[in-house]
Amino acid sequence: MKTRLKLTAALLAATLSGASMASPLIIEEQGSFATGGKVVTSPGTYTGTPDIVKGKSGNDFMDVFRASIKAGGQTLHGDHATVFYQIPAEPRKLPLVFLHGAGQSIRTWQTTPDGREGFQNIFLRKRYPVYLVDQPRRGWSGRSTVDGTIPATPDDQFWFAQFRVGVWPNFFKGVAFPQDSASLDQFFRQMTPNTAPFDTGVISDSLQALFDRIGDGVLVTHSQGGIVGWFAGIKSPKHVKAIVAYEPGNFPFPEGEVPPTIQSKFGDIPPARVSREDFAHLTKMPIVIYFGDNIRDKPSDVQGEDQWRIRLALARQWADVVNRHGGDATVVHLPDAGIRGNTHFPMADLNNVEVADHLASWLHTKKLDR
Repeated sequence: MKTRLKLTAALLAATLSGASMASPLIIEEQGSFATGGKVVTSPGTYTGTPDIVKGKSGNDFMDVFRASIKAGGQTLHGDHATVFYQIPAEPRKLPLVFLHGAGQSIRTWQTTPDGREGFQNIFLRKRYPVYLVDQPRRGWSGRSTVDGTIPATPDDQFWFAQFRVGVWPNFFKGVAFPQDSASLDQFFRQMTPNTAPFDTGVISDSLQALFDRIGDGVLVTHSQGGIVGWFAGIKSPKHVKAIVAYEPGNFPFPEGEVPPTIQSKFGDIPPARVSREDFAHLTKMPIVIYFGDNIRDKPSDVQGEDQWRIRLALARQWADVVNRHGGDATVVHLPDAGIRGNTHFPMADLNNVEVADHLASWLHTKKLDR
């Protein structure tokens, strides 16, 4: 049964510091569910009552748990994606499916470090249904079928540099990132670890299951989610009607056309490869790739500038190959489009409404906004 949820400006202001004071947002339906994943069963037979419990009382709970696990015969549901969705009043036909990047979760799309509306609300206001995905082994989808470790590693300054906010402790000049301490604190607290190894196949399988469930839609990815998005498009060419990639880190080239690795003193990125048959699926859907500011066109001694130099160069090479095979791939370097100052997170920067409007215009041009 559908419900109507009215998120007023007053409510947003009460719950988010610096939140948007826009008009009320009408949601016809919302919810969450899991997609994909697998079930594994441990060897043995589950009896329901561990031997340690029989005829005794006063057992330590963890001793009972360990005895139960040792007996075996139990199942583990894991490696699924968790999806939160909202459908606005008078929705457009095609929903937008949002997948985060490395170290991130659905928070990437929900709001900004300084509390403004994120792409979730911005595109709901444009009448797009939105589906936000926490990929397997991350965020709300932490249950894994393989073991993992989560080290407590101090690394905030590395990510400050890698995500092109600046060179610690200084921000890039003119960067479209809020520079108050509270916003920076919120930005660092968005980081969340993998609970087990990153697996492109597992994650793209969960997206395939999502599109099988909801039908046609547009996939929007960020950063590390980009490589997953290409494989999701390959696996679900019937339902993935377009792919939007914000600053993807790698690209699958067809066999026989894989370019040499572009080198960086901060780490090289060997291009991915797929069969020519799989690659052909990506030539049947419109694709747009966005990159922000502070990316050099020649080698740099600044980590973020140089790391994203090689990725932007690789994106342009890949788009050329897609188009040479009859596809429709466009690389948009936002400064060239007159949108300046963006970090690795254009969807959350101070000009995120302008960035969203550029995407909305592209969707309109490709007749994906019906």
